[in-house]
Amino acid sequence: MRHDACNVHSVAFRSTPVSTDLQSGSLISLSAALRDGTLSARDAVAASLAAAHAAQPRINAFSVLYDEGALAVAAERDAQRARGEPLGPLHGVPFAVKDLIHVAGEVNTRGSRTHAQSQAMETAPVVERLLAAGAVMVGRTTTTEFGWKAGSTNPLHGVTRNPRQPALTAGGSSCGSAAAVASGAVTLAVGSDGGGSVRIPASFCGIYALKGTLGRVPAWPWSATEMLSHVGPMTTNAADSALAFDVLSGAHWRDPQSLPRDAESYQALAAQPLPVGLRVAYAPALFGARVDPQVQRVVQTAVQRIAAGLELSVNERTPDWPDPFEIFETLWVIGRGVVYGEALQGRLDLVDPGFARLVHSARGGTTARYLKALEERATFNQRVAQGFEEVDVWLMPTVPVLPFAAEADGPADWNPDSSPVAWGRWTPFTYPFNLTGQPAASLPCGVTPEGVPVGLQIVTARHRDGLALQFSAAAERVLRAA
Repeated sequence: MRHDACNVHSVAFRSTPVSTDLQSGSLISLSAALRDGTLSARDAVAASLAAAHAAQPRINAFSVLYDEGALAVAAERDAQRARGEPLGPLHGVPFAVKDLIHVAGEVNTRGSRTHAQSQAMETAPVVERLLAAGAVMVGRTTTTEFGWKAGSTNPLHGVTRNPRQPALTAGGSSCGSAAAVASGAVTLAVGSDGGGSVRIPASFCGIYALKGTLGRVPAWPWSATEMLSHVGPMTTNAADSALAFDVLSGAHWRDPQSLPRDAESYQALAAQPLPVGLRVAYAPALFGARVDPQVQRVVQTAVQRIAAGLELSVNERTPDWPDPFEIFETLWVIGRGVVYGEALQGRLDLVDPGFARLVHSARGGTTARYLKALEERATFNQRVAQGFEEVDVWLMPTVPVLPFAAEADGPADWNPDSSPVAWGRWTPFTYPFNLTGQPAASLPCGVTPEGVPVGLQIVTARHRDGLALQFSAAAERVLRAA
């Protein structure tokens, strides 16, 4: 259904009272209230739009909001209820979509001035499934240009800020989706993750995001880095994510890497006790990377609380994996640089200077270099998979640094010219699991004395998405009770 788009910077929206279900930030509570009729779809969507408009001048989470279109869809959802029709699991739930993901008939800017008027012709499977489940799309969220970096700025839409502390970055590249959820505008947003792009902003903004096994949620359209690129939900908590994964997972003909649905409901699994004899390890760092002392304190305290609360023996150890940064950088630079370099010929002056440098650096890439990186990726993946024969769950910081200035692309001591994918230097704990394609989640595990959120990364073996969600939900319950 076509939505009437409106520019978020020029449209005012009358404030609507927000119900307790919306204020809770819980997708499960909200969907239950909408399904049992306690709350109408129109009220839920109107409240979501009002919250989005109210927060927009402060955090800039949305590239566009669909006021009239979303309210029209909400009215149809209420009419479906009135007619006694079957209701989907997300009936009437407002959601937002990252501005890299196609929605037929809508502008898909990709955060770039080169695509400011580019209109999608077809809808991505992830959006189709949310709409089929009864959800209502209220807007599109900001992203870094072409999703290429881990900060939260882009040349077209400007700076997206952290709702917890607007002077700080929201992280990237799914910056707007994380900020939209953290601000309370929606309880569900869609993001994508090619090197940490849902987990980094989730950590910085204090929300939950799981990058499932590669193909768990079908990704489309094709990406030049398809062996790294994941799509999935961003929510306030793990239990909500489990519900979203139940809706979004499963094979789709558009994505040749997509996987069949798991037999068991993730939501049901997330509510169950953990398996007996679970082997859990805590890595304070990977590859000798320095971790900010405040991040380290918050994460270690959380791990201790989780171990005590779940009566687990958590072994502190450092995996003997080699740093795969050069593998990741080669695949990222040659894949994205070559494809976008051809598409942007003569227009590189319009893009983020850092992305332009990446494109230029890709011109020296060779087929032999690319194939060698694929071979090295396979070797690295085998090494990591072997380690999961002894450990069921690895715990570690999601990001070793705290959120930095919103206008910056990295911490103050970071060198943006150190390499074409220099942001990977301050995100060394996320991109390895894009190379391996295994589940990796960021769970909010506490805040610094200044109130800055910190994320705990939870990693399981390939295809053990259910365990990642089950452990996340159990850890979440312990941390909330502490």
